[in-house]
Amino acid sequence: MGIDFVTIAIVFGTIFVVELPDKTFIATLVMSTRFRPLLVWLGVVAAFFVQTLVAVAIGGVLAQLPKRPIEIVAAVLFLIGGIILLRGASKADAEEAETEEEFGEKSESASAKHLAGWKIITFSFTVLFLAEWGDLSQILTASMVLRFDDPVSVFIGAFLALAAVSGVAALLGRTLLQRIHLSTIRRIGGVVCLILATVSALQIFGVI
Repeated sequence: MGIDFVTIAIVFGTIFVVELPDKTFIATLVMSTRFRPLLVWLGVVAAFFVQTLVAVAIGGVLAQLPKRPIEIVAAVLFLIGGIILLRGASKADAEEAETEEEFGEKSESASAKHLAGWKIITFSFTVLFLAEWGDLSQILTASMVLRFDDPVSVFIGAFLALAAVSGVAALLGRTLLQRIHLSTIRRIGGVVCLILATVSALQIFGVI
């Protein structure tokens, strides 16, 4: 199966806007203020690589099941994702402070141990790897595999989106949050998920 650039673009855009207001964005931002941003980014990207592989693998296994039930499951997951993002939008800014404090304490503890080089990469990998389990972006990545039946393109789009978001967090995170509220970003992500749920439902019923 060849690479589909349209699928990559759709997956990239969706995962990017969903991951921006996520706790992993704040975690990367905080760690980048304590350690060298490049080393933090390398550790975070490595964690995202593994987690994206896991999500795509799960989606690939589920895609082997009968087509119509899987299409319904994918549509429902997009719907749930949209509802979760929209309902949590009003609390996003308060959660930002809590998350920053949580990961700030972890980073300060690591700083006290004078981590450097590979130890910073390993620390960043571990923090993000554990934080990403069961995350909405991981669930949506698996849903994208069901939706598009193209694991390779979904993996590329999702991983590039996560790498881009972590790069933004490491380099420009604080500046971005001064200009755009997390609640606004979360609402945008919610709307995108609802659009995908609607399109999936219309396709199930043969409307489009």
